[in-house]
Amino acid sequence: MKPTITIEYCPKCNWMMRAAYMAQELLTTFTDDVYGVTLRPSEISGTYTISIDDTIIFDRKTEGRFPEIKELKQLVRDRVNPGKSLGHSDR
Repeated sequence: MKPTITIEYCPKCNWMMRAAYMAQELLTTFTDDVYGVTLRPSEISGTYTISIDDTIIFDRKTEGRFPEIKELKQLVRDRVNPGKSLGHSDR
C-alpha cells in the first residue's frame, strides 16, 4: 500500500492555503508514489505538521519555521521513493 501524507494545520492561523499549496506540490511531484495527501485542520493553535502515515517528518513548532517546498519534497522523496530524481529541487 502506498503511503498517505497528512498536513495538519491551524485554521485559526489561516494556514489552510499554505497547506493546500504544499499538498498540490506534493501530489504533482509524487503522483505515482503516494496514495494521497490529506489536509487536517488542527484543534491545537499554531499546529503545522507534515507526516507520512504515522511518522512526523516536519513540525513547525520544533523547527521554528515552515518548510521550503524544495526541502519538503526531499523529505518526502527520502521516505517514499529514495531513488527518485527531483530535478532542480535536488540542486
